[in-house]
Amino acid sequence: MKIAFIGLGRMGSGMARNLLRAGHQVTVYNRTRQKSEALAKEGAHVADSPAAACRDAEAAISMLADDRAVEEMVFGDSGIAAGLESNAVHMSSSTISTAFARMLASEHRQRGQAYLSAPVFGRPEAAEAKKLLVVSAGDPQALDRCRPLFDAISRASFVAGTEPWQANAVKLCGNFMIASMMETFGEAFALLRKSNVDPHFFLEVINALFGSPVYANYSAIIANENFQPASFGLKLGLKDIRLTLQAAEECAAPMPIASLLRDQFLSAVAHGQEEADWSSVAKVAARNAGL
Repeated sequence: MKIAFIGLGRMGSGMARNLLRAGHQVTVYNRTRQKSEALAKEGAHVADSPAAACRDAEAAISMLADDRAVEEMVFGDSGIAAGLESNAVHMSSSTISTAFARMLASEHRQRGQAYLSAPVFGRPEAAEAKKLLVVSAGDPQALDRCRPLFDAISRASFVAGTEPWQANAVKLCGNFMIASMMETFGEAFALLRKSNVDPHFFLEVINALFGSPVYANYSAIIANENFQPASFGLKLGLKDIRLTLQAAEECAAPMPIASLLRDQFLSAVAHGQEEADWSSVAKVAARNAGL
């Protein structure tokens, strides 16, 4: 397929690279042109704007930080929506609000274009190794057209429903559960350290108990306090918790633990951790324990 890829951060670069490896024709755009030129060495074409990248493309994939970044890349004369032809697909893999996903779907519908939400689970190393999980939602025909793209970037993909925002709800709930896990590790490790029990011993017990690579990876990061460089910044984690609470309010679904997590992430930001990995929220529990 002829693909436009917008946003070449640590996640987007790995995804675009795997699309090239799968034989797709990829045109890339990134505000920092140097990142685009790095993909050009691997066969990508480089565009000067999102609209230019999208011309003649069958599908455009955006992988950006938040609602504002997506809005800047989609709207306007040089945006994705202006460049895509009618019947082409915009597939947003960004973690955005459910409300903004509905806005994007409406805008593309008015232009005769298809819109899919297809956020992904996984850290940058998973993006590079084609081990992401894709959760998509939208028009079934558009989903079928984009299935080769899901296959090129992931180890598995799931369909959440026919409304794009449903995939964003799944992504936000997944990130909420990961953040909850990191908070519980922080609290448990604080207690264990004050009890003179080696947290690395606890890792062995937890890995035997849960047998989960997600638990194994994050518990090791927290036990080793390996929070730099950040694979996923804490400020982005705070953004996701806020979006989760917004979605919960839309649906009148109370989430008291999410409210607690927001305050823990805010405490971390107040202590200068916004650029550290989001797992560094565990340091809040350590500080509260006097460590």
